[in-house]
Amino acid sequence: MIPTPKAWIRERKNEFYYKKAKAENYRSRATYKLVQANEKYGFIKRGDIVVDLGAAPGGWIQAARKMTGKHGFVLGVDLKPIEPFTQEYIRTIVADLMEPDIVEQILSFLPHKADAVISDAAPNITGVWEVDHARQIELATKALEIAECILKPQGNFFVKVFEGDLLTDFIQNVKAHFEAVKIVKPQASRAKSSEMYILAIGLKSATRATGES
Repeated sequence: MIPTPKAWIRERKNEFYYKKAKAENYRSRATYKLVQANEKYGFIKRGDIVVDLGAAPGGWIQAARKMTGKHGFVLGVDLKPIEPFTQEYIRTIVADLMEPDIVEQILSFLPHKADAVISDAAPNITGVWEVDHARQIELATKALEIAECILKPQGNFFVKVFEGDLLTDFIQNVKAHFEAVKIVKPQASRAKSSEMYILAIGLKSATRATGES
């Protein structure tokens, strides 16, 4: 039986990470997915420059802010406006990842090339699995293209994907540009969800070099 909207909302509010996010003043339960992955793999460190693609409502920005500290910098990018942060080392911009000048837009806000690019971006879900999977891989591929241009050599990339037929080719694409690639399923991801994350460590320096500043 498909739950009614009210039942779905009630289930979500009773869910552990939803309650935890509310109690700890995080904007999204998804915050804990990034926290758990970084606790295990340490791909974001103190003082890092981090770019969060598809950042609304800002839960991953909050997590990245704590990981990087006041000597780091976090830039959030989304189609939707993100409620501003008061810290001067956090910036947000409204932009479409598919815009042809998106790389230039992002680089114009960064103190220097990024240490990590993270993306929890997801398409509007249609309920048709093949369509949703293809759209998710398209988004992830765009995030990869952006990461190749804005990361410094040895930078890291963390992106959401959905299981499906296109995933293997996407992973092979990532492996061509990074020294190590892992599939990550944080505990905070719902068990019944097909989402997972690709963690890519160490951008190969020959990849899409666009002038290190």
